[in-house]
Amino acid sequence: MDEIRMGVIGIGGIGKAHLRYLMNGSVPGMRVSAVSTRSQENILWCKNELPSDVALFHDDTDLMDSGLCDAVLIAVPHYLHPELVMRALSKNLHVMCEKPAGVYTKHVREMNEAAAKSDKVFGIMLNQRTNCVYRKMHEMISSGELGKIKRVNWIITDWYRPQAYFDSSKWRATWSGEGGGVLINQCLHNLDLLQWICGMPERVQAFCHNGKWHDIEVEDDVTAYMEFPGGATGVFVTSTGDAPGTNRLEITLEWGKLICEDNKLILYKLNQNEREFCYKAEGSFDKMVSERFEIETDGENPQHAGVMRAFANNILHGTPLVAEGSEGIKSLEIANAMYLSSWYGKKIELPVDEELYLQELNKRSRSEN
Repeated sequence: MDEIRMGVIGIGGIGKAHLRYLMNGSVPGMRVSAVSTRSQENILWCKNELPSDVALFHDDTDLMDSGLCDAVLIAVPHYLHPELVMRALSKNLHVMCEKPAGVYTKHVREMNEAAAKSDKVFGIMLNQRTNCVYRKMHEMISSGELGKIKRVNWIITDWYRPQAYFDSSKWRATWSGEGGGVLINQCLHNLDLLQWICGMPERVQAFCHNGKWHDIEVEDDVTAYMEFPGGATGVFVTSTGDAPGTNRLEITLEWGKLICEDNKLILYKLNQNEREFCYKAEGSFDKMVSERFEIETDGENPQHAGVMRAFANNILHGTPLVAEGSEGIKSLEIANAMYLSSWYGKKIELPVDEELYLQELNKRSRSEN
């Protein structure tokens, strides 16, 4: 195969964004051959904005069956992601899925099992993993050069959204349409980065406030406490109602502290391992010496186009993906655990009870109707 014929399923805001960089040649070896949308407004947009050689379908199955595509991008409402991924794989198509992988882990696990039986490439659009600062943090912590993680604090409140955002589509900010609020939509990126850099927590306690800052049914303000294997703890705070917001990730380790803020990565490096110093220091108030460094990165942050270039290169040349599709369940697992914790008012162990979560989610979905 010299060229990948890509079909885009779902032409909402994110679908259009993907089409723009795909159409301008940002992904060598990939050409948009077909799109699918059921919205009359988006059908008109496609007719006006896309070249005439891009086939337009009103049904995703018709696109998959057309023979015009080698791969598809799934960019539809969240609940439909696993269903469409499995359908595309069954039709021998490579698949890139927008985040989140789904709404509840039981459905996503079924999707991952189907993908494991397929020989097609399955990726997920975790585009924040392409950010040079987060890649560098992942590299430094994975190497072990700074020792074990002791504490994680992430205040990520710069996902501000006005009411108009939630009013733009009926499925947004509903349990039945979106499956949640800031955790399942905006902050799933951050939950993915959290587990990618620090590993999965083993239990969480969360406080999710529904419609605190907006006229919506789902959460727009969350504070969560996490416990990790090995004793590390963490706090995760997010909201779509703070202005100006904050994005500060602080990770304390045995050899110092990493701070990611304002697109910079700062390391406060200790002169020795804190765990050793703690038990060898002779004075009651002895303190350690640290040195401040601004960590250099490669400066690259290709985002969505970078994920798609890796997807194309994996199909054509076998090089690695930014994120295997199966990894999408991890951030969703954390989000599901935070919801359950808030609903039940107690700590929740991971992995979550998938049947219990689905039961509770369905209760909330039914109550909207």
